Amino acid sequence: MPKPKAMVDYSKCRSERCDTGTCPAVAECSHKTLIQDAPWEMPYSLQDFCIGCGKCAIACPFKAIIMK
Repeated sequence: MPKPKAMVDYSKCRSERCDTGTCPAVAECSHKTLIQDAPWEMPYSLQDFCIGCGKCAIACPFKAIIMK
C-alpha cells in the first residue's frame, strides 16, 4: 500500500494569516515538496515527490494539510 501524500485543503488554508507570509508547513517540509510561490499565497504540493512524512500537516496551524 502506498504512503499517503500531502494535499492542501484550500477551504481551510488561511495563508493571509501566516506570520510574515511564510507558510509554516512549507518551512517544515525538508524535501521541498510543499511550495509557496510568494508570501501570503496558498501553498501547493508536488505529490509525486512527497515522501509522506506528515511534518507539514503537523506544522499547519489551520489543519489545511491533509495526508491522503
